Amino acid sequence: MLVYASCHCQAVKIEMETDAPVTAYRCNCSICDKSGFLHLIASAASFKLLKGEDNLACYTFNTGVAKHYFCKTCGMRPFYIPRSNPDGFSVNARCLDPIPDDLIIKPFDGRNWEDNAHALQHLGQEDNPGD
Repeated sequence: MLVYASCHCQAVKIEMETDAPVTAYRCNCSICDKSGFLHLIASAASFKLLKGEDNLACYTFNTGVAKHYFCKTCGMRPFYIPRSNPDGFSVNARCLDPIPDDLIIKPFDGRNWEDNAHALQHLGQEDNPGD
C-alpha cells in the first residue's frame, strides 16, 4: 500500500510503499524516546522524497551511521536513515498523512541496541517493504 508523510509545515513530503496493516516500531533509545519517533522501516526502493530535499538538515551522533533528517523550517523529523538499515529509510509514522486507524505499534528495545538491532534488519530489504 502507498502511504504519504510530511513535516508539520508541509515543506518536506514523502511517499512510501509498505504492507497493510501499517506496522511501526516504538524504540526506547535516547533520541527516539525524547522525540516520540515511531519507525516505519522500508527499503530505499520503497521510499521517495517528493518535496523538500533543500529544506532538510541532518543530525548524526555516536557512530554517525544513522542520518537523522529534520525540516529546517518546522523542526519535524519525518524520516531518517537508520543504523539498523543503512541502505533504507525509517519514516516517522506520526508524520503519516493520514495516520491509519489500524496502525500497529510494536515495542523495540533500542536502549540495548547491540543486542536487538538484528530484529529490524529484515525490514529494509528490497523484498520486504514492511512487516
